[in-house]
Amino acid sequence: MLVALSPYAQFQPSCFHLVKMGFVMGCTAGMAAGALFSIFSCLRIGIRGRGLMGSVRKTMMQSGGTFGTFMAIGMDI
Repeated sequence: MLVALSPYAQFQPSCFHLVKMGFVMGCTAGMAAGALFSIFSCLRIGIRGRGLMGSVRKTMMQSGGTFGTFMAIGMDI
């Protein structure tokens, strides 16, 4: 038996979309946490200027990538 779909029908997102959404959410949260922790630790030990920016950028990318990967895996499960 055929079921008529209305123009307002909701569809389930695909697995790839869920994994992508999990990675983006995790990357955003990880980068925010990395920024807070690295700025605090760099200022505490006395790093200023370009050293501060380089260290903060590196820590944000590392924590964002790591947390994003784990969130993507979690969304896949």
